[in-house]
Amino acid sequence: MSLNNSSNIFLDSVPSNTNRFQVNVINENHESSAAANDNTDPPHYEETSFGDEAQKRLRISFRPGNQECYDNFLQSGETAKTDASFHAYDSHTNTYYLQTFGHNTMDAVPKIEYYRNTGSISGPKVNRPSLLEIHEQLAKNVAVTPSSADRVANGDGIPGDEQAENKEDDQAGVVKFGWVKGVLVRCMLNIWGVMLFIRLSWIVGEAGIGLGVLIILLSTMVTSITGLSTSAIATNGFVRGGGAYYLISRSLGPEFGGSIGLIFAFANAVAVAMYVVGFAETVVDLLKESDSMMVDPTNDIRIIGSITVVILLGISVAGMEWEAKAQVILLVILLIAIANFFIGTVIPSNNEKKSRGFFNYQASIFAENFGPRFTKGEGFFSVFAIFFPAATGILAGANISGDLEDPQDAIPRGTMLAIFITTVAYLGVAICVGACVVRDATGNMNDTIISGMNCNGSAACGLGYDFSRCRHEPCQYGLMNNFQVMSMVSGFGPLITAGIFSATLSSALASLVSAPKVFQALCKDNIYKALQFFAKGYGKNNEPLRGYILTFLIAMAFILIAELNTIAPIISNFFLASYALINFSCFHASYAKSPGWRPAYGIYNMWVSLFGAVLCCAVMFVINWWAAVITYVIEFFLYVYVTYKKPDVNWGSSTQALSYVSALDNALELTTVEDHVKNFRPQCIVLTGGPMTRPALLDITHAFTKNSGLCICCEVFVGPRKLCVKEMNGGMAKKQAWLIKNKIKAFYAAVAADCFRDGVRSLLQASGLGRMKPNTLVIGYKKNWRKAPLTEIENYVGIIHDAFDFEIGVVIVRISQGFDISQVLQVQEELERLEQERLALEATIKDNECEEESGGIRGLFKKAGKLNITKTTPKKDGSINTIQSMHVGEFNQKLVEASTQFKKKQEKGTIDVWWLFDDGGLTLLIPYILTLRKKWKDCKLRIYVGGKINRIEEEKIAMASLLSKFRIKFADIHIIGDINIKPNKESWKVFEEMIEPYRLHESCKDLTTAEKLKRETPWKITDAELEAVKEKSYRQVRLNELLQEHSRAANLIVLSLPVARKGSISDLLYMAWLEILTKNLPPVLLVRGNHKNVLTFYS
Repeated sequence: MSLNNSSNIFLDSVPSNTNRFQVNVINENHESSAAANDNTDPPHYEETSFGDEAQKRLRISFRPGNQECYDNFLQSGETAKTDASFHAYDSHTNTYYLQTFGHNTMDAVPKIEYYRNTGSISGPKVNRPSLLEIHEQLAKNVAVTPSSADRVANGDGIPGDEQAENKEDDQAGVVKFGWVKGVLVRCMLNIWGVMLFIRLSWIVGEAGIGLGVLIILLSTMVTSITGLSTSAIATNGFVRGGGAYYLISRSLGPEFGGSIGLIFAFANAVAVAMYVVGFAETVVDLLKESDSMMVDPTNDIRIIGSITVVILLGISVAGMEWEAKAQVILLVILLIAIANFFIGTVIPSNNEKKSRGFFNYQASIFAENFGPRFTKGEGFFSVFAIFFPAATGILAGANISGDLEDPQDAIPRGTMLAIFITTVAYLGVAICVGACVVRDATGNMNDTIISGMNCNGSAACGLGYDFSRCRHEPCQYGLMNNFQVMSMVSGFGPLITAGIFSATLSSALASLVSAPKVFQALCKDNIYKALQFFAKGYGKNNEPLRGYILTFLIAMAFILIAELNTIAPIISNFFLASYALINFSCFHASYAKSPGWRPAYGIYNMWVSLFGAVLCCAVMFVINWWAAVITYVIEFFLYVYVTYKKPDVNWGSSTQALSYVSALDNALELTTVEDHVKNFRPQCIVLTGGPMTRPALLDITHAFTKNSGLCICCEVFVGPRKLCVKEMNGGMAKKQAWLIKNKIKAFYAAVAADCFRDGVRSLLQASGLGRMKPNTLVIGYKKNWRKAPLTEIENYVGIIHDAFDFEIGVVIVRISQGFDISQVLQVQEELERLEQERLALEATIKDNECEEESGGIRGLFKKAGKLNITKTTPKKDGSINTIQSMHVGEFNQKLVEASTQFKKKQEKGTIDVWWLFDDGGLTLLIPYILTLRKKWKDCKLRIYVGGKINRIEEEKIAMASLLSKFRIKFADIHIIGDINIKPNKESWKVFEEMIEPYRLHESCKDLTTAEKLKRETPWKITDAELEAVKEKSYRQVRLNELLQEHSRAANLIVLSLPVARKGSISDLLYMAWLEILTKNLPPVLLVRGNHKNVLTFYS
C-alpha cells in the first residue's frame, strides 16, 4: 500500500499487509473540543504509543521497514482530525484507524502513574478506572468529553495534581548525585582509612604476606556478601533516604529496622569522633616533631579535634554539593598518596632507608615475609580484628540514598566497584610492602656485614645488613616496629601524611553526613515518638539541620572524653550488626518467596546471604566478645520496645510474607492429619453483624475462643446486590481494624445474599480454611420474635436447622437487655457530628470577628454554608426520632452496661451447667474453657443433670467419676429427679398465653374451614402439633421453674439446647420453647453440639 494524501487511505485493513501502521492524532483545534460537548462516549484513557514526544502533534508507531511511509506521511503536510459525528466504536470510519488501541475504551492501558504512591516526588499518582466503573452499565445521562478524558488519562485534572506540581517545582533546585560522586567516591574514602597507612605494614609483619592476604580477602568476603545483599535489596523497588535503616526496615519490618537504625545512627555519630581524633593525633605528632605543642598531647588532641569538627559541620551544613566537592578533593589527595607509595617502591633505596629495612623488591624478602611470625599475645584472629574495621564503610553511599539520582543503579554499581578497587589497593600495598621491607631493622647505617662475617641467614643479611641484635633487644624500624613504613618507602613522605589527613577527614565527613540522614529517616517514620522533633528538614534538599547539631554534640562529647579505645570495639560491632541484618534481610526476603521480591540485581544467593549474616555475627565476637554481647543486648531491648509500641506502619516486609507462607504451610500440613478429639476446640462463626453493633455477643464468644480456637464475626448484607456489595467492600477493612484495635482475636467475614438465611448458609459452608473450619454457630437470642415479621422467624429457626444439617454445633446466647446497640452508636455518631459542627462554627465566628468590616454578618453565613451548618438539629430519620423520644441517657446507660458485661472481671460466683442431653460434650467443654480465663477464674462449675429420684446418689457418683476422668474440676453436682413432672398452673398459663396469638384452633372449627385456615396460615401452631409435643412443652416450662429455683443467682447458665425436629415442630412453637425456657434468668448459653465426641479420657 502506498501512502498518499487521500482521505480514504486508512480504509485498507488487510491483516496480511506488512506496511500497516497505527497513527494516533491528538486534536488541538477548537472544532473537536466544541463537538465533544455533545459526545456521550466513555472517557478515553492513555494511548498505547509509549514514545515521549509531547512536542509532536502526531504519535506514530510503525514496524521495521515502515520508515519511508512515516516520512511520506509527515511530508504530506496534512494532519487528520477527529470528526465528532463519528462514534468512538465505529470501525468503518477514518477516525477509528487514527486512534491507537486503548483510546476508545474506559479501560486504561498500563502506565507508571497508576503504580506510584500518593505524594510521590517522582510524579503525580493517577487513579485507574475502578473495576466497578468498567464493569457496571455506563450511565446514559453522563457526558464525557474527549478532552476531559484525555486530561484524566494523562494525569491532568485529578484531585491533588496542584500539590503534585508544586512538589515537582520544589524538586527543581534539589542536588542529586550520580553513582560516581554519590556512591563510589564516598565508599572508597570511607573504606580507605588510617589503617592503610599506619597499620597495614604491621599486619603484614605479624601475619606474613600469605595470611595477610587471607585476612584482607576474608574481610572483603564479608563486605562483598553484604554489598551483594545491599544491591539486591536496593534494586527491589524505589529507595528513599535512610540508607541501611531504610533497607532493613522495609525488608524485615519496623522492629528490626527501628532497633538497628538507632544504633547505626549513633555509631556513625561516634565514628565522627574516632576519625577526627585520628586526624588530631597525626597533627599532634607533627607538632611534637617540630616542638610546637600548645598545652599537652591530650588537650592538644581535644583542641584540634573540636576545631576540626566545627569546620566539618560548616561544610556539611553548607549543603550536600559543597560536601561532595570536599570529598572529591580529599579523594584526589588520597589517590596521589597511594600512587606515591607505589612509585617509592621502585625508586632505588639509599643507605638510610636500607638501614631501616627497605631494600626495594627482593625475592628473598618476599620469601622470608610470606609466612607468619606472631609476637607474644597476637594471633590470626587478633590481627584480623585489628584489620577488619579498615574494610568497613561500604554503606557510605547507601546512607545518602535520598540524595542519589537513581539509587537502584547507583548503590549496586558504586558499592561493588568501590569494594573491588579498595581490595585491590589493600592487596597491592600488602604484597609490595612485604616484598620490600624486612620485619626488623635497627636504623643504624653502620650495621653492615663485613666480608668474612658469618651471615645469620636472614634476607637482610644476604643484602649486606646485620639486624640480628633485634632478636634480643627491641628495634625501632621494620614492618613489626615502625608504623610509618609507608612514609619511609614512598617517593615523597609528606604526601603520605596528606593521605592520612585525607583518609581521616573524608571518613569523618562521610559519617557526619550519614548519621543525620539515617536518623532523620528513622524519625520521619515516627517509630520512636519522642524523636519526632528531629524529623524536620530544611531547604531544597530537606537537610536534617537538627540532626547535624545532635551529631555534632555527640562527636564533641566523645572527643572531649578522649577515651575512644574503649568505645571503638562497640562501634565496630554496631556496624557489623547492621551488615548482619542486611544479609539476613536479603535471605529472609528470598526465603519468604514473596512475588514482590524481584530485585533487578540478580547476582546474589539467599544461602550466601545467610552465610554472610552468620559470618558477621562471628566476626563480632572475634573482634571483641563483650562488645558483641553489649550490641546484642541493646538491639534486643530496642526490638522489644518497638514490638511493644507496635508502630502503625505497613511496609510489606518479608516478615509479613514469611508469616503468610508459614501460615499457609501449617494450614496445608493440618489437612494431612485427621482430627483427633484431644485437639478439639470450639471454632465459631458468630453472627454479630458489624462486630461493633453486638459487642457482648462477641465478648462471650471470644472468652472461650481466645488463643485456642477460630472466631469469625459474620455479617449478611441483604438487599440489591450492587448496593450490598458496595457497602460490604467499603466496610471490610474498617471492621477488621476495629477488631484489632479492641484486641479481639477474630476475623471479619461478610456476604451479600438475597435473604438472611441464604447468606448464613453460604457462611456455614464456605468459611474457614482446611482444618480451620468453623464447627460451632453462635447467635444471639431473637428477643423481638413476637413482633418480628414471619420471614425473619423462619430465617432464624432455619439457620439453626441448617447448622444441624451441616453437623455444626449451635450456641444461642441470651441476655436481658439484648445485644444490638446500633441505635446507641447512631446517637453517638450524630452527637459527635454536631459537636464537630459546633467547633467549626465557633472557629468560623472567631475568624470573622477580625473581618466584620469586609463581610459583616453575611460572611459568617457564607462560611457556615460552606460547612453545611444550616441546622443544629439531627436529621429527621426514624431511628433518631425513636431515640430522641426516649430518655436517651437512661436508655444508653442500660444498653451500654449490658453490652460491656462480659468485658469485666466476673464476680465470685458460679457457672451453672445444665447438662441434660449428651451432645458429645460441647455443653460441658465451653464452661470449662471459660473457667480458665482470667475474667471467669473466680467462677466455679456446678453441674446439673437429670436422673431418677430413687437413684440420685448412684447417679451423682457416676457423674463425679465421669468428670474426674475428663479432668474437669467442679464445685458441686446436682441430680434433678423431678424434671418430667408437670409445671405449676401459673407457669403453664404464661406459656399458653404466649402461644395463643399463633394457634390455629382447628379443632373448634369444621373440617372445611380448618383445611382452609391451614392453607392460608401454615405457620400457625395446630392443636394436633401442640398435643403431640405436649410433654416436651411441659418439660421446657418445668425447666424454667427449676432454673429459677436453683440458678437464679448464677453468673452464667449453660443449658442444653432443645432440638426441634424438622417438619414436626413449627417455628413459632420452637421460639416459644426458647422464650419460656430462658425467661427471667441471668445470661444463658443454650448449647447443642454436633453429637460427636469433643471430650475424651484417653491419653
